[in-house]
Amino acid sequence: MTATSRAHSFNAAAAQYAANRPSYPSALFDAVEELAGRPLAGARVADVGAGTGIATALLRERGADVIAVEPGAGMAAQFRRTLPDVPIVRGDGNALPLAEASRDLITYAQSWHWTDTDRSVPEALRVLRPGGALAVWWNTTAYDVPWIAAQAERVAAHSDVGSTPQVRPDDSRAAQLAGLSDLRVSRRHVRWSRVVSLDTHLANLTSHSAFLVLGEAGTQAFLADERGRLRELFPDEKVEETYVVDLLVAARP
Repeated sequence: MTATSRAHSFNAAAAQYAANRPSYPSALFDAVEELAGRPLAGARVADVGAGTGIATALLRERGADVIAVEPGAGMAAQFRRTLPDVPIVRGDGNALPLAEASRDLITYAQSWHWTDTDRSVPEALRVLRPGGALAVWWNTTAYDVPWIAAQAERVAAHSDVGSTPQVRPDDSRAAQLAGLSDLRVSRRHVRWSRVVSLDTHLANLTSHSAFLVLGEAGTQAFLADERGRLRELFPDEKVEETYVVDLLVAARP
């Protein structure tokens, strides 16, 4: 299964994605403002790989003037239902449909890894005004929470995608992995959690590409076992999900 097919798998599950995926804490946007060196209020922002608009809506709540960029038809349709008054254009980070030096900030929430950084980094620099910034972030697994780490191992084994290293790379390595080594990069970790129903937790889990490409049979087999395990841990069927947002902000020279 290619990265492209995994990326496009979200389009068939856009409603599931919108209903169950976690959002982002207010502290993340405080950190974006601090590291970018300007407030979001009044900033001209492009939210790329916007998906169903989870991050876009929060950027707008902070007063940003946001345009969304999304390559997937299903995700874009869900975005328009959720945020009908926010402009969205079809496109991706490798060839942004935006004018040169037109944005103060470009954001990628959970989507930077789907780009070819040999192309997406120059594109971001082209679209950013001098002094602007590129902010990329991910809700990552809190491996210090035992049940979450164990579940991550089960997901990796079932979906055959390989385990993710449980030790986070240092700042230099993180910038390198993100293709940002040639830029001045700042990093911040923001820990947060949410309490959701067991059904929401499982729907969130299976909205990830590793399950979407498995098909219904492979997904349901995992869910049946996982529901039983989690009921033992959470008999009230209220699950506390813990995340560590990994944020990188790169300044345009």
